[in-house]
Amino acid sequence: MFESIDKLRTPFWVKRPIPHGEKVRRIRSVVRHWGLHTVCESAACPNRQDCYSQGRLTFMLLGSICTRHCSFCRVETGRPLPPDPAEPERLCQAVKELELKYVVITSVCRDDLPDGGAAQFARAIGVLHHHNLSIGVEVLIPDFQGSQSALEKVVAAQPSALNHNVETIPRLYSEVRPQAKYLRSLEVLKRAKSLDKGLLTKSGLMLGLGEKEDEVIAVMEDLREAECNCITLGQYLRPSLKHHQVVRYITPDEFAQYDLIARKMGFLGVASGPLMRSSFNAIDLLRAK
Repeated sequence: MFESIDKLRTPFWVKRPIPHGEKVRRIRSVVRHWGLHTVCESAACPNRQDCYSQGRLTFMLLGSICTRHCSFCRVETGRPLPPDPAEPERLCQAVKELELKYVVITSVCRDDLPDGGAAQFARAIGVLHHHNLSIGVEVLIPDFQGSQSALEKVVAAQPSALNHNVETIPRLYSEVRPQAKYLRSLEVLKRAKSLDKGLLTKSGLMLGLGEKEDEVIAVMEDLREAECNCITLGQYLRPSLKHHQVVRYITPDEFAQYDLIARKMGFLGVASGPLMRSSFNAIDLLRAK
């Protein structure tokens, strides 16, 4: 399906030095100790060392095996284990040990579960709030296959922000997100806002997969129509030769232009840049809104 090698040379603006140090080692040690997973490691995020050095990370619930086969994602796919009921408590212990004040939680897609894993999100939010009522908890959720009741579970748990990424333009869904639906993802954001008007909602796009500028702008308009408050735009980086190829590297100037367009559209928070990811410096995006 994809070419054996990329034709494009990686430009300097998507490269960064890899920080090391005690904070990086400590986060990895705590995550291993409590038997947890992070999307930082599972998806090989290019920012993971930088985030770790600042004491930031994104926890990944429900194991490390996803039931979907997105061509952009490095997370392992297959048949996952049943949900671990003790996982939310272990997550809370790790948060305590790391002294986090703002927690970002995502999960693999669990289409094998009736609620898509929504109950595990709700339990994790509840445990964290019980530990510390002032802690910020942002969730990056899958689409739960469009289940209203599943979404209601998560929103009722009162996260500080709810993120659901559309990831790419509608035309590329069959290649990039074959088990997802663009309109369903938009509906998740619309419904979340309708369930709680005060809930801050976010979404994100990867660029460089073959989209055109007008298609990106059209998605941004759709997100505003869905009352999405914040948006992130970042460069897609190919995890391996088995994944979707990079069609083009978007320049920093182009990312800056998308930033201006998004702000003019009325997004409260915008983060647009080559190495931007939906959870990267999440608390800073909310503070800047």
